[in-house]
Amino acid sequence: MSTASKLEFHWESQPQAAKFVEHRLTEFVDSNDTLKLLQNRLRDETGTRLTDWVASFTLPSDGGFESQLVEVGYQKSGLEWSHPAGLFPDVTLSETQDRRVFLMVDSVADFVLSQQWMGNTTIEGDPWGVVRRVKMPGESRYEAWAVERHGVRRCAVAAGPAAPVTMILKHLEAFRLRQRLFAEDAAGFEQVHKLLRPAIADLGVDLACDLFFMAEREYWQSRNRAARLQKARQDALGFGWANHDHHTYRSSREHFAPLIRVLETLGFECRERFYAGREAGWGAQVLEQSRTGVVIFADVDLSPEEVAGDFAHDPLKARVELGTVGLWCKLHGEAFLQAGMHHLECRYSFDAIREQLQSQGVESMKPFTDFPFLRQAFTKGEFWRVAENRIASLEQAGIITNAQAEKFRSHGALGSHLEVLERNDGYKGFNQTGINEIILKTDPRN
Repeated sequence: MSTASKLEFHWESQPQAAKFVEHRLTEFVDSNDTLKLLQNRLRDETGTRLTDWVASFTLPSDGGFESQLVEVGYQKSGLEWSHPAGLFPDVTLSETQDRRVFLMVDSVADFVLSQQWMGNTTIEGDPWGVVRRVKMPGESRYEAWAVERHGVRRCAVAAGPAAPVTMILKHLEAFRLRQRLFAEDAAGFEQVHKLLRPAIADLGVDLACDLFFMAEREYWQSRNRAARLQKARQDALGFGWANHDHHTYRSSREHFAPLIRVLETLGFECRERFYAGREAGWGAQVLEQSRTGVVIFADVDLSPEEVAGDFAHDPLKARVELGTVGLWCKLHGEAFLQAGMHHLECRYSFDAIREQLQSQGVESMKPFTDFPFLRQAFTKGEFWRVAENRIASLEQAGIITNAQAEKFRSHGALGSHLEVLERNDGYKGFNQTGINEIILKTDPRN
């Protein structure tokens, strides 16, 4: 990686921009009773913070906000102002006196239903349009809206869906029901491309990407109890998984480059890379699809000499020795195929969500990041049954001991997690040092 690209992804806290956003949101909450009630319910019933659901603000252009935005690091692109160095809501400056805050939800219809506002609101935008939104009840010049977006960052509604609804549903169903178990994993990656090519041709890459990861979250959730419990809590208020931060896939060495190719086909671009050191034996590539807001953390066993190269694109040869990531894949399969994601990480009030999940019987592991600007922890992992042929192959190769093989036969092996995260001051990066500890703790042999 060049020096320029290293600097490009050197994320830092943005306290001034965070204060600007905090002040704007406080003005809305103080002036809108519906939003104030929702803020309290989100905290008490889902362990989330209102700020982590905010997609965008609309503010009057004559309010002196333009100079403030420039001062705290926002940049203008078209009609929108966004912050390139941090995770913050976009801002639109309007020539009218409109003051609006838009909260992200997976489905505005689900949101209206969960809030029991049927007949009291009007949804703008057609079903499966790329943007749908609804104004929350209540009289206030500080308006609160919920917005559902598919493959776009904007909150403005365009006429009609991006494609015929039957076509959208056809491709979504194909993603949900895609074959995941193959005699040869290479055939699985080719099958994904066969699904993506017509979807992208019919829907465009951004909408296809959005639908694909809806299906990915659903499959992961079906294999993780903590995910199902927390999803139900967030669905009870109509928000869904719209607070997702990143999706994590574990990959074998030989299929890492094919994984990256699939992601780049979906519009992802490579961001920073990770290497935790010689003893850790693993690395990761972060990728982002900026129009959909989906971020990927892709893990792979890696040696020190491979860090200098482009390990995301240069083929990595399979090897007998397996690290934490490689063994997980040998036990369960590729995360992009039969195993499903290793974890989904969402944004929460860190202490609140861990306490609430614990009261529901879901324990958390020791935090592996506890900085003022970034806090992270896994829930205790879901154990999955392991196929006998996988255990026998690893035992015969001497990769696992007889005792480990018997443990996997009788108890299964550590599979997936829900990861809880709190970001402050708009920090967009990840923990480059402490993350190795949690990787080692999730090694099935431990």
